[in-house]
Amino acid sequence: MTKTSPQLTWCTVRFGEDMNWWVKEISDPVHWDVDALSIIDPRQVGYILDLLDALRDYGLVTEIVENAFIPFQIQAINPDKTARLVRVNETFFDTNEELFALPDIVDEEKGAYAEFLDHITMLRMKYLNDKLSFAQKLTVTELEEQIRDAQTQAFMEGRATHLFQEVIDILEFVPDGYELSVDDDDEKIKAKSEEDFSAVRDLPDYEDEKLDEDETMQWDDEDGDSAADFGDDMGGSGELPAKPSRSRKKK
Repeated sequence: MTKTSPQLTWCTVRFGEDMNWWVKEISDPVHWDVDALSIIDPRQVGYILDLLDALRDYGLVTEIVENAFIPFQIQAINPDKTARLVRVNETFFDTNEELFALPDIVDEEKGAYAEFLDHITMLRMKYLNDKLSFAQKLTVTELEEQIRDAQTQAFMEGRATHLFQEVIDILEFVPDGYELSVDDDDEKIKAKSEEDFSAVRDLPDYEDEKLDEDETMQWDDEDGDSAADFGDDMGGSGELPAKPSRSRKKK
């Protein structure tokens, strides 16, 4: 079933203890297995798009990106703290709407999402070969092997690999022993991941979640404002997912 499937119109998602969103129910259960099916939230989408922007000079094809993800928006927050999302006719590059992105993984080997992963892997390789001085040029095979080793280790340890992590593993990949300079690691991308995303729609109160806080979960900005301010202004709790520790279990 392709991205144009009329059966895929809505899904219900839950917010996990890993600070990620996971699909609980979907309108097309025949073609979509919700077991360990993850969905990328609006802030993760924004972070990915910022990283992709650095690859435009290396041949980024925006149509490949658009085709790889199915856009959804929040329709309602349910009493059980899940959110009902509805499919919308929006494009990720040309909208100000806060969109969730469901990767089109129905055909995991040859589908649109698989093509997207291959595309960004090739572009990341070109980017690194341009920015770093290797004795021998980095190859796609070498890049994929290093990423696969890390994901295999996570799987062996029983840790799921969220689809956001799968994308970021590629877009942030740097070979062991190398480091990109501050100029190359675009500071505005790093800053965006730490912003107070007050434009995101009101989300449920997750204060009962048992979460281990780390440096990726800091919300206060330089003026002392925090995500709680958003909750006060909009009548919500102010508890929003920060830039996550991202993982999904491979099927």
